[in-house]
Amino acid sequence: MRTLAIATAVTLLAGYALAFFYAPVEAEGFIQKIFYLHVPLAIVALVGFAAAAVYAIQHLRRDDPAYDAKSYVAIHMSVIFGTGALLTGALWAKGQWGVWWEWREPTLVSFLIIFLLYCTYYPLRYAIEDRDRQARYASVFAITAGAFVPLNFLAVRLAEPFIHPRTFSSAGGLPPEMLQAFLVCLLGMGLLWVTLVRFELEAKAASADIGRLRRALDPGYAEPAPPRRTVVPAGVSTAEGTPR
Repeated sequence: MRTLAIATAVTLLAGYALAFFYAPVEAEGFIQKIFYLHVPLAIVALVGFAAAAVYAIQHLRRDDPAYDAKSYVAIHMSVIFGTGALLTGALWAKGQWGVWWEWREPTLVSFLIIFLLYCTYYPLRYAIEDRDRQARYASVFAITAGAFVPLNFLAVRLAEPFIHPRTFSSAGGLPPEMLQAFLVCLLGMGLLWVTLVRFELEAKAASADIGRLRRALDPGYAEPAPPRRTVVPAGVSTAEGTPR
């Protein structure tokens, strides 16, 4: 974990050093530098949603709560990255085009639809009291929603852009210096996602171990009652909020 965290920090520092000091400034000005944050956030969020679907498939096949917890954390982290992508995109749009949002742009609208779809994952999950049904329904949702990720990418590729530029296209793509900086930033953002997911899973596992140790040392230890209507992922203790 420590090695991964160091590799993540080094890659991110290298990527944004390249973005600010090596990649050229485009005609639109310095505001374009936000591209190196906005686009990696969006790509990693979409890949994370797809990874959650893969974990959900494994959960339904093996009935292993660990995969349900991984799917839950992957969606959780990807929603956070998606929020960052929407906020940085709005700042970029305002600086470059003079508007915070453009509903006629298929790239923006399609990403927003995917993001809002995954935001409904939480109300759906928390509305189910039974832990086993909760996990199964959440996995089915993750798989179904995950199918929209490649469809979203295909629709964006086929649609005509209104104002949003295409990062990769057959019309020439990025200059070499910009492409190199972008790829390093993308790699760093992907490593950051993996690091945060692993950190959250390991933190939950550590808290669960502490809970089991308390119960083993003190048979009379009374577990605190869970908050009303609070449901946590399968494989997570309601007393400690951590994987069993």
